[in-house]
Amino acid sequence: MASKRDYYEVLGVDRNADEKAIKSAYRKKAIQYHPDKNPGDKEAEEKFKEAAEAYDVLSNPEKRAKYDQFGHDMGPQGFPGGGAGGFHAGGFTMEDIFSQFGDIFGGAFGNMGGFESAGGRTRRRQRRGTDLRIKIKMTLAEIATGVTKTLKIPTLVPDPSCKGTGAKDGTAFNTCPTCGGSGQVLRQQQTMFGIQQAAVECPQCHGEGKIITEKCTHCHGEGVVRRDETVSFSIPAGVEDGQTLTLRGKGNAAPNGGANGDLLIVIEEVKHPELIRDGNDVVYNLMLDLPTAILGGSVEVPTINGRARMKIPAGTQPGKVLRMRGKGLPSTDGYSTGDELINVMVYIPENLNDTEKAAIESLRDKPGVTPDESTKHRIFSKLRHIFE
Repeated sequence: MASKRDYYEVLGVDRNADEKAIKSAYRKKAIQYHPDKNPGDKEAEEKFKEAAEAYDVLSNPEKRAKYDQFGHDMGPQGFPGGGAGGFHAGGFTMEDIFSQFGDIFGGAFGNMGGFESAGGRTRRRQRRGTDLRIKIKMTLAEIATGVTKTLKIPTLVPDPSCKGTGAKDGTAFNTCPTCGGSGQVLRQQQTMFGIQQAAVECPQCHGEGKIITEKCTHCHGEGVVRRDETVSFSIPAGVEDGQTLTLRGKGNAAPNGGANGDLLIVIEEVKHPELIRDGNDVVYNLMLDLPTAILGGSVEVPTINGRARMKIPAGTQPGKVLRMRGKGLPSTDGYSTGDELINVMVYIPENLNDTEKAAIESLRDKPGVTPDESTKHRIFSKLRHIFE
């Protein structure tokens, strides 16, 4: 397809649709364009995949929020820039759709027993290893630039002793007597389209077509062993606390063969001792002394990458927000950068000696010290946002 359609349009729901409405709409589309109902129809197959892609995004709150913000520029994993560092950048295959969303058909098609039928062709669904989840701590400085990490992660890998089969020497098998080696048996069931005959996973060999006669003594028939694997990956700039990135195929190997699971990388933002993150902006609360607030001057403030000096205009009022442009964090799409916002507070001295009190008292009735009505109105107008 030349360009992607809006996901809400694909499923025929409005942008405020809840989870139940989205699931119901996807189920209708999936049944309408299912390969069993449209054998050999390439257009129907593409629409079937398109609906699954839309459902994958809109049924996931995090991906949906990113899509609502960035549209199709959100990246393939539900975050902008998702193709970086080896992250999955492909679309859906039929295997992906059935393995992820197969249960949504509610028995309407006879492919839920471990096999998939498309255009009259029945094939065993590939087993999949479990996902791994790790937390990566990142400072604001690292989030501002993005990082590349190399870690050793305990992972299940195929046992080399049996080549991942679980059988002694990888050869101790017999043909399954129940299915005759096909890995499947036929079963009739009642569906919304009447009685259909469906291929389901053989209950004896679990779809393998063969049974182990002697288990591997190294992995005890599991086909996998634990080993530390070195994994390198890149985390794009601008990620947020709690965001999960997916590294396809870097999780645990599947027992007795199959596809690897994924490595899920959860971002944990390390709180800065002085700066507060607000989206792509960072906020610093600056306490000014009275002379600097009145007369102006220069102060040093922290930034993401160190410290910087900034000018304070004379007559700076408490509650004023000063802005250092471009000193915040980049957006994950790489198109913009936030600012550093300086919230100004003024320290009013609490313990003055007699000389200091006399100096302040001498200013009490000076024309420039006591605000007139227009000055009060101007200052309160600027501070109105604090109370709203």
